[in-house]
Parts: sequence; structure tokens; C-alpha cells
Amino acid sequence: MNKLWLIIKREYLSRVTKKSFILTTLLTPLGILVFSLVVGLIFSYDTDQAQKIAVKDVGGILNEGLESNKNINYVYSNESLDSLKAKTLRNEYNGILLIPALDSINTKRVEILYYSDDKLSVESSVTIQNRVKAKIKDYKIVALGIDPEKLDNLNTRISLNPEPISDTVEDISSMSTMVGSILGGVMGYMMFFIILFYGMMVLKSVMEEKTNRIVEIIISSVKPFQLMLGKIIGIGGVGFTQIAIWFILIPLMLIPAQLIFGFDTGTIPTEGVDPEIIQQQMKDSAGFGITEIVNELMGQNWALIIPLFIFYFLGGYFIYTSLFAAVGSAIGDDINESNALLMPIMMPIILAVYIMFRVVALPQSNLAIWSSIFPLTSPIIMPARLSADVPLWQLVASVLSLVLSGIFFVWLSGRIYRVGILMYGKKASFKELAKWIFYKS
Repeated sequence: MNKLWLIIKREYLSRVTKKSFILTTLLTPLGILVFSLVVGLIFSYDTDQAQKIAVKDVGGILNEGLESNKNINYVYSNESLDSLKAKTLRNEYNGILLIPALDSINTKRVEILYYSDDKLSVESSVTIQNRVKAKIKDYKIVALGIDPEKLDNLNTRISLNPEPISDTVEDISSMSTMVGSILGGVMGYMMFFIILFYGMMVLKSVMEEKTNRIVEIIISSVKPFQLMLGKIIGIGGVGFTQIAIWFILIPLMLIPAQLIFGFDTGTIPTEGVDPEIIQQQMKDSAGFGITEIVNELMGQNWALIIPLFIFYFLGGYFIYTSLFAAVGSAIGDDINESNALLMPIMMPIILAVYIMFRVVALPQSNLAIWSSIFPLTSPIIMPARLSADVPLWQLVASVLSLVLSGIFFVWLSGRIYRVGILMYGKKASFKELAKWIFYKS
């Protein structure tokens, strides 16, 4: 145990005391802050020049109802089209919007024309089309003698509110499913990137020590399995340290930035977007306010979610980093050899991410159940299901499967590592790795 602790301490301190680690840990939150500010500035950027568009409404459909905004200034005119074209060529207008008369009140497709030598931006084009569409709808409503208020009453927003039958079952709100799905997806993605990032760090560390032949000196004092396990735990500690610092620094940097620069770095401004579309979206999302979302998050069973999230992270981390370490020990001087050996390890991780998309939407499906029990996918799938009231037997089966598989894969990787770490000049294949497992010490 003393030797194992020394290896863990060496792996941990040799990395956290490096300038590269300190700079990366400190500069990453700053980079996120700068990126967030740049994204906020990009989305808040508006056109430098307002367009002046002449509107010729042949059939009187619009009734001068198109309202100007800071991007487009609509000027209604009864002049001839040729006269308006001449003024546009003299730069009095940026373009001409021609609204033809309707052939019939039952016409379902209307082609409006825009005359200009300059191309109309996509945003302006969509805005004009949506506004003209809304005005034609209003025109038809009046022409058909329909009461607009009665027509508006036909629009009904439906919300599905789940109610339990048994008194012992907890009542949940209609937003629980949505919040749970988002939370599950976030946890699944976090698990994917953390396992992949630090697993590759273990792989690189093993390869460097083998290539530099430093491992030959270390192996003379400790067993290969102790070296592999100490490396996995030590680098895992580095990861936990870095993540903990980021969780503290990132909020501390983002909050002052929002106060200083006066905009929310996580929100996309809506200037230049059709206000009628925004109003409809607000109507459709009524009842889904920030307060309700926060209440749902606070109402989650964090006493169960947090410990299990940590457990699945550790289980997935030990399984995959041990496999990465085994592959790193089997690679010689040619780093390209790792591609073929890494493919079977990477496939379950990538597959788990795709499965997670369906699991978030269908957390109680057979796909969700068995993929959250299978040990190579459960570290990503089960965290995505934790907010969906997973049955106890599934949790127990998944936990036992992960524990037993973790022990097996660490043992298996150790068998490969003890031989591969001192093997030079021989290209490793899957057949060769299988032989290493059964080599006698």
C-alpha cells in the first residue's frame, strides 16, 4: 500500500505542480468567459444600415399594416412600378416590395415580389414573409366576415398534467419530465467527456513512460499492477482537482461579466427577429418560467442522484482508463498502432451517447433498461435516467454489474499491462494481447 500511495502521489503532484496544469486550470474559465462574451456580442450584433423599402400594395391587402423597425423602414407608395424602380436606382430606396391583388379569397399561395439589385439578407427575407403572411391572414379574416376574437378562441394550449392513482405515489408536475430529460442529458454528456478526456490522459502517460524507458526503472521497485493502478488513481485525482476548481471559478467569472457588460451571456438576443413569432413562442411556452424550472431542479432527489453520479463516474472511469492503460502498454514506437486497438474501446462510449438520445425521451423503454445495466454503457446511460424514478431492481442490477465488471476489467488490463509495458519491437494485435493475459509471472 505504501508503494501504491507513492505512485499515486507522484502521478498527482507531478501534474498539478506543472505550469501547464496551472495555466490550463486558470485560463480555461477565462477562455470560457471570453468565448461567452464574444458569442453574446455576435448575437447582439445588428445590421449597420437600416433598409428603406418602398411598398406597393396593389390589392390593398396590407392596409399599411407593416410596421417599420430599426432594420427595415417601410414606405407605402401609389406610384407606378417604373417610377419606384427609377428611385431605387437613384438609391432613394433599397428595394421595392410588390404585393399583388388576390385572385380569390380562397387563394392559398401568394407570390410577393421584391425588386432590388442588392441581395436581401435571409433574416430580412424571413421577417418580411412572415409579416406579410400574417397581414394576408388578417385580410382574409375580415373578408370572410369572421370575428377575430372568436377565431382566436379556437387556439387552445394543452398541457398534460400527470396525476398518480395510488396515495403512496408522489405527485409530479407537468414540467418534471422536461426538466428530468434535460438534467439527464447534461449528466450523460458530462460523463462522456470526462471519461474520454482523462482516459486519453492515462493512455498518453503510459505511452510516454514506455517510449522513454522510464518504466524499466520504476518496474524494478514496484509491481506493474501497482504502477497501473496508481497511475489511474493519481490522474483521476488530477481530474477531480481540475473540475472542482472550474466549478468554483466559472460562476465567479460569469456573474461579474454579466453585471459589467449588461447582458446575459447565456441568452440570445431577439432583436431583428419577427415579434409576432416571439409572441407565439411565448404563448406556446407559457407556464414554463424560470421559477418553475428552478423549483423542479430543487425538487429532484439529489441525495440519490449525486452519490450515484459519482459512483457511475468512478466505475466508468476505472473500466475505461484501465483499458486505455492496457492499450498504452501494448503500443510500441509507432503511435498509429493505437488506432486499431482503441476502436473496440471507443465504440461502446460512442454508442452510449447515441443510445442516450433515445433514453432521455424514453427512460423506461427496454433499450433504456438493458443499456443502463450493461457495464460498458451504464456509466453514461444510467446517470441520464436517474431523474426518471428508476426501479430499485434495475439500480441494484446496474450497480452490481458495474462493480463486478470494474474489478474484472482492472484485473484484465493489469494482466496485459504487466507484459506489454516491457515488450518492445513487437507489434501488438488482439491475438497477441489474448496471449499476454495467460502469461505466467
